[in-house]
Amino acid sequence: QVHLVESGGGWVQPGGSLSLSCVATGRTFRSMAWFRQAPGKEREFVASRNRGSIVYYAPSVKGRSTISADDPFNTVYLQINDLKIEDTATYYCAGKWEFEVETTPSAYDTWGQGTQVTVSS
Repeated sequence: QVHLVESGGGWVQPGGSLSLSCVATGRTFRSMAWFRQAPGKEREFVASRNRGSIVYYAPSVKGRSTISADDPFNTVYLQINDLKIEDTATYYCAGKWEFEVETTPSAYDTWGQGTQVTVSS
């Protein structure tokens, strides 16, 4: 009954931009985040945001990414500019009830299925 659905993934050339969205159904969360996972790699924190508009960014995307949300906080967005080949991964949306913004996957209760982002020439 509680689901997160990501969308917006696709193929992008290096230097381009991409916007992802995540819609929560069944409930809303107090804190949501984006993670990504490349083949053979551990799941990596990208960005997080809570209902109080507190945001955190991973060093790898800080300065070229923006996480935002709608007023009911049932939808979060992630925009990444100046995309690099290293950004290629499956991007996952995650949510949790707690208000605190956390950067570890284990802190989040609900996960989406992911959306693939491929950055290549």
